[in-house]
Amino acid sequence: MFIILLSSSIAFIITFFAIPAIIRVSVLKGLFDEPTERKQHAQNIPTLGGLAIFAGTVFSYTFCSATLETSVSQYIIAAIIVMFFIGIKDDLFELTAHKKLIGQVLAAIIIVFFANIRVTSLCGIFGIYQIPYWFSAGLSIFTILTIINAYNLIDGIDGLAGGVGAIASFTFGLWFYNYGNIGLCILSFALFSSLIAFLIYNFNPASIFMGDTGSLVVGLILSVLAIKFIGLSFESLPFEFPFRSSPAMAIAILIIPLVDTFRIFLVRILNGKSPFEADRNHIHHNLLDLGMTHREATLTLYVINIAFITTAMLLRNISSLVLLYILLGMAVVFCLSPYFLKLFFRSQQDSVKIAE
Repeated sequence: MFIILLSSSIAFIITFFAIPAIIRVSVLKGLFDEPTERKQHAQNIPTLGGLAIFAGTVFSYTFCSATLETSVSQYIIAAIIVMFFIGIKDDLFELTAHKKLIGQVLAAIIIVFFANIRVTSLCGIFGIYQIPYWFSAGLSIFTILTIINAYNLIDGIDGLAGGVGAIASFTFGLWFYNYGNIGLCILSFALFSSLIAFLIYNFNPASIFMGDTGSLVVGLILSVLAIKFIGLSFESLPFEFPFRSSPAMAIAILIIPLVDTFRIFLVRILNGKSPFEADRNHIHHNLLDLGMTHREATLTLYVINIAFITTAMLLRNISSLVLLYILLGMAVVFCLSPYFLKLFFRSQQDSVKIAE
C-alpha cells in the first residue's frame, strides 16, 4: 500500500508543479491552440499539458516499480516514449495522419510482441475462449489502436478527456490491487494522480490542454491496462471474487470514448463522408448544443461513465455476451438521447412561436 501511495504522490506533485512552467514557456514561445469554428474555447490556450502527464506518470512508474522485478515494465515505458515523441511532434508541427498511425503501430508492436500483453481469450463470447496466437496478436494491435484513437477523439471540451481517463485508471487500479498485481496498480494510480493534477488546470475554464502528447500517451496506457485487466480475470485470487464478464467490463470502463468514436464514424459514413473527416458531431458537442455549459456537459459524461461501470459491476457474474448486449442497449439510448432532446426542445420552441 505504501508504494502505491508513494507513486500517486510523486505523480501528482510532478504534474502539478510542471504545468505552470509549461504554461509560461508556451506563452513565451507562442505554443497555443487557436480558436476555430469547430473548437470550443474562445482564446489561445497552451496545448502541452501532456508533457506534465507524461513526466509525472513515467517517472513515478519507473521509480516505484524498480524493485518489483516486472519484466514488462521496460517495454511499457518504451512504448509510452514512442507515443510521447509522436504526440509532442504533432503538437509542435502537426504530423500527417499516416505518420501518427505508424508511431501508434510501432508502440502496439512493442506492447504485443515484446511485452507479450495480448488478448488471449474471448471469455466465452460466441462460445469462444482461447484463440490462436496470430489472431490474438492482430486483435490486440487493433484493440490498442482503437483505444488510443478513441481517447484522442474525445479531447474536445475542458476536463472531459482528463476526467474520463482518471475514472478509467482509478477503476483499473482498484482491480489490479484486488488481484495483487502491484506493478499495474502503480501504473494505474500514477496515471490517475497525474490526471487529477492536470484537471486542476484543465477543468473549465481551462488554462492548458493535454494536446496529442497527453491523449496518445494516456490512450496507450489505458489500452495496456484494459488488455491486462481482461487477462487477469482468469487468474486465481487470494479470495473469492468471481468475475465472468471482463471484456464487457473493460468496454464499460472505456465506454465514453469507444461509443462516441463508433457513433461519429457511423454517422459520417451514412452521410457519405470520410470517417476520419473532422466535424462537430461528438457527444459533447451535442450536449453543448442542448444549452449545457462546458462544466455541465463534462460532469454529465462523468456520471454516465460511472453509471456504465456500476451496471457492469453489478452484473459481473452473467456471461460476457449478455452483458455486452445490455451495455449496447444502454449505449444506443445514450447516443440517441441528445438527438431526441434537441427535437423535443425544437418542437417546444415552435409551439411557443405558434402560440404567440
